[in-house]
Amino acid sequence: MVGIMKFNDRQYPSDFDVYLFHEGTLFESYKMLGAHIFSEQHMQGVRFAVWAPNAKQVSVVGNFNNWIGSHHQMERLPHSGIWVLFVPELAHGDIYKYEVTGPDGQKQLKADPYAFYSELRPATASIVYNLNTFKWHDQKWMAQREKKDIYHKPMVIYEVHLASWKQKEDGAFYSYEELADELIDYAIDNGFTHIELMPVMEHPYDGSWGYQITGYFSATSRYGTPEQLMYFIDQCHQKGLGVILDWVPAHFCKDVHGLGRFDGTSLFESTDPMRAERPIWGTYSFDYSKPEVVSFLISNVMFWMDLYHVDGFRIDAVSSMIYLNHDNPLPVKLKNEYGGEENLDAIDFLKKLNETIFRKYPGVLMMAEEATEWPLVTSPTSLGGLGFNYKWNMGWSNDLLKYMKLDVNERPQHHHLLTFSFLYAFSENFVLPFSHDEIVHGKRSLVNKMPGDYWQKFANLRLLFGYLFVHPGKKLLFMGSEFGQFDEWKYSQEMDWMLLEFEAHFTFFRYYKQLNKFYQETNSLWRLDHEQAGFQWIDADNAAQSVITFMRKGKRKGDYCIIVCNFSSDVFHNYQIGVPSNGKYFEAFNSDDTSFGGSGQLNSAEVNATQIPHNNQPFSLKITVPPLGIAIFMKETKTRKRGFSTNDI
Repeated sequence: MVGIMKFNDRQYPSDFDVYLFHEGTLFESYKMLGAHIFSEQHMQGVRFAVWAPNAKQVSVVGNFNNWIGSHHQMERLPHSGIWVLFVPELAHGDIYKYEVTGPDGQKQLKADPYAFYSELRPATASIVYNLNTFKWHDQKWMAQREKKDIYHKPMVIYEVHLASWKQKEDGAFYSYEELADELIDYAIDNGFTHIELMPVMEHPYDGSWGYQITGYFSATSRYGTPEQLMYFIDQCHQKGLGVILDWVPAHFCKDVHGLGRFDGTSLFESTDPMRAERPIWGTYSFDYSKPEVVSFLISNVMFWMDLYHVDGFRIDAVSSMIYLNHDNPLPVKLKNEYGGEENLDAIDFLKKLNETIFRKYPGVLMMAEEATEWPLVTSPTSLGGLGFNYKWNMGWSNDLLKYMKLDVNERPQHHHLLTFSFLYAFSENFVLPFSHDEIVHGKRSLVNKMPGDYWQKFANLRLLFGYLFVHPGKKLLFMGSEFGQFDEWKYSQEMDWMLLEFEAHFTFFRYYKQLNKFYQETNSLWRLDHEQAGFQWIDADNAAQSVITFMRKGKRKGDYCIIVCNFSSDVFHNYQIGVPSNGKYFEAFNSDDTSFGGSGQLNSAEVNATQIPHNNQPFSLKITVPPLGIAIFMKETKTRKRGFSTNDI
């Protein structure tokens, strides 16, 4: 058994840090709390610090003292709920927990809320870990990130669940390092600008997909070590790929070693059982009225950006945070002090979070998964907004997929589902997500949602993706969607890579890559993504034929493309569309090309505009509109002709 040593000034948390933590403004609290290795004056050891204000006693137990709590009892700091202990001779790799004696005298073994690493599940102990040994090589990326104009650049995010992207022959997971050798190049080769990882924070149950966390500061040991995750992110950056993490500040699991009733009382959760419980998920909700919880959560985001160089976060379940009764089927409606259903503490927390992060990291992404009509989600807090810089447009996804599932004969009666999004497309900075949530729990995969025979399913899927890439907003796809995964996502097995051996899937995969390439080379499809000036209707009202026509515009005069989407199975010849200027137009992209598996209804020759006004435009074209297809036209200029890169404008 190792001994206990008195603290010196360096080993004690400072009074000022303790004050800030209790005030809710210690945004690097991971440097004060948790297990930290100290080495000085020929002596090495570990200082432990944990917040447990209502505990009668806290001890450090582990492999070094046979898990006996009486050997290493912690000292409570005066006028604080923080317990501390320095244990000499402990080092990197030692295993520990806190033995917490609650007010009722009951003892529980708890994992460290600030642990930097954890045992591989089903084991649950925390591990003393030094995170400062990895040498980063992404300085160029990090310097450029602050200057990058993300709003006026293309963005295509690849959402990935690491355990089921690809597995070894025996079903074992690939490590972070092994994934770096395959996943990164795959994402880049297929035109993605960012990878979004479903939660990699430690969690006990694979079936939660990482959304019920016990170790917020601990990179899950399922895929290896923290250094291996750092290597993965470093390689992403060196190859020009951004990394976004899913983050879950709405709720946490009830597993006995986790945050729930941490000191024998409701600590991280509310003391009001009605507000603490999240029955639909079987979890606890964070209590944002407690300053220490605010310090914990904001520090967590800062931690991943500071130590792991993460480029952004997708914040899960924001709607359930800002509304007391969202996804919370309680027998009595919860109300705030003014009688409303808004969670005022959560709203204040989110504003404070975004202000803090953007103050230090102005070039990062803070994306809200917010499913309601809450206004100004992506507006600055100084203007009354929540302060995010992106919001998932889940209304668009739901409406469009509801429409696409309809038989073509039913679509004319539901035409508004196609066009409604343009009424609010510029009210926020939107990401258009086809995420994992759309292809689980009996919802079917994207291709299998589509009506019709096998050919029609893939034609509809090509049209769906085409509409995604031309609609204002950044893009997000869940893994497998890029090659038409036919079955629903299964978290316990890898994607159906063998589908690429089948012509329909391989051909669709080729289509997706060409579509993404076209999108990224076409300024008008993203230059004014979040501005009304970047979009103009030509014809929104042809419900009878299920055809919509519109323009996407770039910043420079004459930089526009004309988009025709046909959601019917009919071919329309000599179809008249209005155009804004005279001249020759050419078809720059057509989803019905035979190389994509289409029927070949193309506009192979240039089309001359005529001085016949149509659709409130001074000129018009007559074109062929492909069945279940999208056709994109551009005006010919000296520098832009069929086959030229549209990025040269």
